[in-house]
Amino acid sequence: QLQLVESGGGLVQPGGSLRLSCAASRFAVAIAWVRRAPGKEREGVSCISSSDGSTKYADSVTGRFTISRDNAKNTVYLQMSCLKPDAPAVYYCAASTYYSGRLEERRYIYWGQGTPVTVPS
Repeated sequence: QLQLVESGGGLVQPGGSLRLSCAASRFAVAIAWVRRAPGKEREGVSCISSSDGSTKYADSVTGRFTISRDNAKNTVYLQMSCLKPDAPAVYYCAASTYYSGRLEERRYIYWGQGTPVTVPS
């Protein structure tokens, strides 16, 4: 079993930055960030290979978000910049046993509880 714990969410003004952390209980081959706003489906944001650092971003966040890893700490980060005003969303960390470079939630079998992010208009 693999446990994932997210942290770093909060309230940030439009244009601001926020860094989310995902601490895993052990090494995970691939980690993704997925978000869900109320009344909407989950949206894959980014993923990273813990083995070689390969990354993938959704078009909506490319150029603004950066995913990174610290394998010594079994932790993955999501640096979010130039945040846009939007409905509050919960950001989830998810893990897979293989890296696919894909963001569909069905590819990830371990999930954290999520951390909320709010960017008011």
